[in-house]
Amino acid sequence: MKKLDKLILGSFLGPFLLTFVVVDFILLTVNMLKYFDEIFGKGLGFWIYMELIGYFVISISPMALPLAVLLSSLMTFGNLGEHFELTAIKSSGISLLRTLLPIGVFVLILSVFAYLSNNYVVPKVNLKTFSLLYDIRMKSPALEIKEGVFYDGIPNYSIKVNEKIGEKNLRDIIIYDHSEGIGNLNVTLADSGIMESFNNEKYLRFILFNGKNYSHSRAERGIRDAPVEFSRTAFKENTIVFNLDAFELDRTPEDLWSTNRAIKNISQIKDGLDSINTRVNDQLWENYQTAEGIYSYMTKNRSLDPPTDIYNRRALDDTARMLKSRRMRAERDSLDQVAKMDSIRRDSIRVANNPDLRINPPKEEILTNAVSELSKSDSLFRQKKIKNRNERDSSKVISKDTLLEKEKPKFLRTAPLTTEEKSELDSILEARRYMDNALTMATNNARNLKNTFNTKKVTVENHQREFRRYQIAWYQKYTQAFACIVMFMIGAPLGAIIKKGGLGAPVLFSIIFFILYYMLTITGEKWAKEGVVDPLLGTWFSNLALIPFGLFFLKQARKDARLFEPDFYQSAWKKLKKTFSKKSSFA
Repeated sequence: MKKLDKLILGSFLGPFLLTFVVVDFILLTVNMLKYFDEIFGKGLGFWIYMELIGYFVISISPMALPLAVLLSSLMTFGNLGEHFELTAIKSSGISLLRTLLPIGVFVLILSVFAYLSNNYVVPKVNLKTFSLLYDIRMKSPALEIKEGVFYDGIPNYSIKVNEKIGEKNLRDIIIYDHSEGIGNLNVTLADSGIMESFNNEKYLRFILFNGKNYSHSRAERGIRDAPVEFSRTAFKENTIVFNLDAFELDRTPEDLWSTNRAIKNISQIKDGLDSINTRVNDQLWENYQTAEGIYSYMTKNRSLDPPTDIYNRRALDDTARMLKSRRMRAERDSLDQVAKMDSIRRDSIRVANNPDLRINPPKEEILTNAVSELSKSDSLFRQKKIKNRNERDSSKVISKDTLLEKEKPKFLRTAPLTTEEKSELDSILEARRYMDNALTMATNNARNLKNTFNTKKVTVENHQREFRRYQIAWYQKYTQAFACIVMFMIGAPLGAIIKKGGLGAPVLFSIIFFILYYMLTITGEKWAKEGVVDPLLGTWFSNLALIPFGLFFLKQARKDARLFEPDFYQSAWKKLKKTFSKKSSFA
């Protein structure tokens, strides 16, 4: 590596690490603010919060890398241009593209690292993040009873303390017991008390002094029934123990989040896409299969066959299901065979070790004869049963001529209906409202068909929307990594043009382009989710839209254009006025 490459790369690494830490911290703060009310104030340990923050830092790093590359490259080449080092490099015959080479190689390696992180590290971290965040959100808040306010953090109880003396001593206490779910019918009042936890803070004990307990039964009674029971008990000292299991952090098994696409790598996402495609195809196949029965009046002389792609996919899925069933059956049979052989081996060993269990030859002959006699008797019984069934069936046989004679009508008319007969039939149809009933039935059938197919349509659309989301999650693993290259293409030439280092103009331009990148990314993903554009185009939309900016800035930087200086636009305006004046003079 040449000294120039070391100089440029060294001037880039420092700002890159600094900006990456700053951007990561900003994004971490934004993410933590979303769950601030749900995760803080629950009495968790320091390391629980550190674990959650560590998971957040790793999961948002792929989003922080493009902005860090943009800002650091802009600062680096802005500093080089501000101190005329970039001018000296160009005057020595080294082109701008050659100057960008060391940082470009580093950004390329960084993009590969970002892709590997997106595909292998971030899914596992997201799994742990979702699990820990869910457990924290489900945990009850820390036990904190305030003066003059009812506290309902303990399940099935509502507690009010009008005065607290220190952390344990209480005065004027009211406790409502809702454990039976019958309302405020069990109340305990006390003048004073002591609150303390025990057994590793798993239980809370209230020792109450000089109080009363009121208990009122609740029952449905009639006018003649006896009044419900009411009891009042006075005490000098009473102890109530509360279970604090709701305040413990219970860790949920991570398998519950295995279906979330955010915790899957590319191979797992492909498996999910194949499963969703199978569900969609099965639903479409079922629609075609049931359509003939539903539209019987349309399919009387023709059939509704599914398209070729649906048919081929169905055949492929059926083949896969058959192979899976065969494999599972073979595994089950092999396990049964192993268990059977093991049972036989154990029985043989048991018989060999115990002589009393062995069968003597005379007993074997008796057993053989008994089996043969039983087989003979069973064979005779079956032959007799078959003979009786044949005789019973033959008695029920009716000849063809007899059947035709029975079904032959006594009177057969061949003449057409007369006008009087037709009018009589029409009057019967009108009188009994057959046509109105037919129309009502047809209307109801049409509505039922519409509702049925609307339900199936919604089901298919939901599967297709989930399919597109899986595709977006797949392509995002590439686009977030490629965004580092796009941001470098914008930041490096832009820094060479503005020739300003530090945290002034570079930060402003970085924020502008990152907001533009973020807005384009959200827009493209939304179009892809709704099916407006293909998911591949939707996820790559932001990168494709920003690449022309990078190429334009690179072209202007090679020409040493002064895009951000007033003289550039004044000279351009003068040239434009001069051109128009020449055209008017010729006219």
